[in-house]
Amino acid sequence: MSTDKANSWVYAEEFLGEDEVLLRARERAAQLGCAPVQPGEGAALSVLAAAVGAKAAVEIGTGTGVSSLYLLRGMPADGVLTTIDLEVEHHRAAKEAFADEGVRPTRTRTISGRALDVLPRLTDGAYDLVLVDADKENAPAYVEQAVRLLRAGGVLAVAGALWHDRVADPARRDETTTTVREIGRKVRDDDRLLPALLPAGDGLLVAVKR
Repeated sequence: MSTDKANSWVYAEEFLGEDEVLLRARERAAQLGCAPVQPGEGAALSVLAAAVGAKAAVEIGTGTGVSSLYLLRGMPADGVLTTIDLEVEHHRAAKEAFADEGVRPTRTRTISGRALDVLPRLTDGAYDLVLVDADKENAPAYVEQAVRLLRAGGVLAVAGALWHDRVADPARRDETTTTVREIGRKVRDDDRLLPALLPAGDGLLVAVKR
């Protein structure tokens, strides 16, 4: 990466900055060993949620609520975020972030459990936006479930789509990088989706369901 390009990336990441609520959520993430979306990814998620008028959204991988906050800030005031995480401790931390933000309890539905057990119980075509931000091992299955959940015109978002800048290097063939690269290919080649890969944060793969 050239110096100018690197400077542009940093400028874009810092363009909006983060307030104390988000920074405290990031501190909790560091304490619990979570890897939340970076500011550029978060800002893009807010814009996507606002653009699609997401009244019903699903988040796979709550963490400590960083991406949840970004989504909620873009959603309308009556929008409901369903967020799934295996770790109860993560949900506890996320609820602290929601309280800091002043989010009404009726706007979030936290579900503790394996996403692959929870997702099949959610209604087909009922959601405006689905964010995949969980373990990469199961991410291909999450993405397939996400497409099922989306209505026509709904948005799919996959965080960490450049995976620490390893995906773009064909010489990188470790299991996680290969999995993330394959997700990109499948989304790109899926006739049901209109995709784009944004270089914000650690990469945000987005697509609209046709």
